[in-house]
Amino acid sequence: MRTKKNSAFGSRCQAVTLGYTALACYVLLHGNVWAHEAEVRLAEVQVKGQSLDAVQPVFSVTEIGRDDLREQPRQEVESLWSQVPGMHVHHYQLSGVANGLVLRGFGGGGHGGDVAATLDGIPLNEATSHADGYFDLNVVVPLELDKVNVYRGPVSVLQGNYNRAGLVELRTRRSGSYTDVEVSAGSHGLWDTQAALGRGLEGGDQLNLAAQHSRGDGARPSSGFERSTLSGTWKHQVHEKLDISLSSRWHEARGDSPSYLTEAQWRQDPQGKDARVVGDGANKHFGTLRLDAQYALGGETRLLGFAYATQQDFVRWFTRPRGGSWMQREERYDRRVLGAGLNLSGKTAVAARELNWMLGLEQVRESTDYGYWDGLVNRQRMAAALDDRNTRLNNTALYGQGHWQAADWLQTSAALRWDHFDGSCRLLGTETGGDECHRMQGRSQASPKLGALAQLNARTAVRASWSQGFSLPSDFAKYALRNSDLSANLFRQTELGVQWKPSSQWLIDAAVYRITSSQEIRNTAPGEYENLGATLRKGAEMQLHWLPGPAWHLEWAYGYHRSEVTQNASAALLGRRVVAVPEYTSTLHARWMPRSDITVHGVLRHVGRSPINTSNTEWAASYHWIDLGLQYRLPAHMARNASLNLWLRNALDTRYASTTTLIGGQRLVAPGAPRSLQLGLQFSL
Repeated sequence: MRTKKNSAFGSRCQAVTLGYTALACYVLLHGNVWAHEAEVRLAEVQVKGQSLDAVQPVFSVTEIGRDDLREQPRQEVESLWSQVPGMHVHHYQLSGVANGLVLRGFGGGGHGGDVAATLDGIPLNEATSHADGYFDLNVVVPLELDKVNVYRGPVSVLQGNYNRAGLVELRTRRSGSYTDVEVSAGSHGLWDTQAALGRGLEGGDQLNLAAQHSRGDGARPSSGFERSTLSGTWKHQVHEKLDISLSSRWHEARGDSPSYLTEAQWRQDPQGKDARVVGDGANKHFGTLRLDAQYALGGETRLLGFAYATQQDFVRWFTRPRGGSWMQREERYDRRVLGAGLNLSGKTAVAARELNWMLGLEQVRESTDYGYWDGLVNRQRMAAALDDRNTRLNNTALYGQGHWQAADWLQTSAALRWDHFDGSCRLLGTETGGDECHRMQGRSQASPKLGALAQLNARTAVRASWSQGFSLPSDFAKYALRNSDLSANLFRQTELGVQWKPSSQWLIDAAVYRITSSQEIRNTAPGEYENLGATLRKGAEMQLHWLPGPAWHLEWAYGYHRSEVTQNASAALLGRRVVAVPEYTSTLHARWMPRSDITVHGVLRHVGRSPINTSNTEWAASYHWIDLGLQYRLPAHMARNASLNLWLRNALDTRYASTTTLIGGQRLVAPGAPRSLQLGLQFSL
């Protein structure tokens, strides 16, 4: 079931460089260029699967809307994930490098392939990167977002290979007339400016723009960063049945990194830097272009055709323990993606009951030039590449989903996705790594999803679902001839959930899940893998809203995970927990409104301990922190929808490790952010 943040209670509250501000002012002063808002009524530009939004989902989906996004200044999208039951971010504190996500008992999202991510239908997961499925959400301007859906578990039919723990679906604003600006400044040289603009143009066109520039010095030595993003969408109405839209995005970022600390160093100086780390950091350029054509075939039936391209280059330098000393490595990725597809959706009657349906076809062709060097000295290569190669991964997918109102009280859903993969690997230069590099044998996989939702009464709805996901052999295993008989790793989820509204002051959404995996892929020797192993993930998640009085709103997001190995070649690992998955996560957010123009916030975050090695002899400690915030809505005569925000992050200056890991046999720590102050101004023109 889709849980809308704060939607049951209504909204509790309602960046940019000088050049972008000047653009906004130009738009306002030259009003004759724009059609009057009341005269333009545009249909929203859709992306694949969006036609089913009006249907109450039978799966667990957390929806974060625009009001939630604007509740406090946000420099990055992943600050939202603590609001999702059971979702957690392992902050590596490495500038320019994506952090790890935990969801549904999987610990390798974001920095690996456990979680899928799309932006307006464009996949963000990278087929070849630090690990298959890596994605970076810094390419998104938080202020441009209209809605974020987090599908928990392999329930979405819109993605395949990276969809085992869930899908993060981000949608930007594609309609409306608005000019929103957000400026933030804070400790450690933080400065962030964002702007989002939407206008209906003469002739029925629509224009939406967004921009962000963010920089900071960081709390640790050599941790400065700077990034900029521009995005835009233009929609043109060819005639009453046909709309076309063109969207594009450009992002560039650079950052320095102090790497990890040993645990002893961290206890002595929690924001220090190891003297052996010299020249770490990352640089990135990212661009996308997408063309959509939407045609109304008649009635509620629509045909959407789309094509997109992504161009990206990314380089990272990282120092860590290796072979008894600390060594710097360099990784380079030049990535090119071409995708195209068709999406047909509509409504029809089956047995006098409404059926909402969607069919899709999509092909994605991804090519990556990958280079890996080790033993560098301050970014200077000292030896030949371990890997210098090009990989290609092609994915053809067919998918369909139907939601049928079987009875007044019963909603059912059935979906099926079929994926076919093939690809190749070829050397670009001399390398010494030794991994096989050949043509990939074609692989196909079907992923069914079934669910039902019963509205027992006006206050109670229960849901049940079963879904299947998968993962391909990772990294270069799929390009090795000796591994041509490897099967995909399968994941099957069973979920039961309930949403209960005992009164107008309470809303409770809870779910329990069980995910089994089979045909786990394990490394048996250099370049050799086999299907042997299984895991069991089970847990409970809850989101609670409570209004104890007219001036109060309490929200609690909680998740408990138990992930363990049930089959392995090593009997000693049976029953052991999966690494990097906290036992529980909890976020309590209290809002108090002593006056209509003032909101006081308090956020308490708890994260349970998690194992950091497969034998579970090493654990990362549990931790907690508190954020305090104050929001003041400015008088309407000063600015429209304007507010000042003051936030004290980690108010008690708690020392904690945002990530604890083992590398080269050493226990390493990424220090949690210290206490910091942040002031923000939000307004609309």
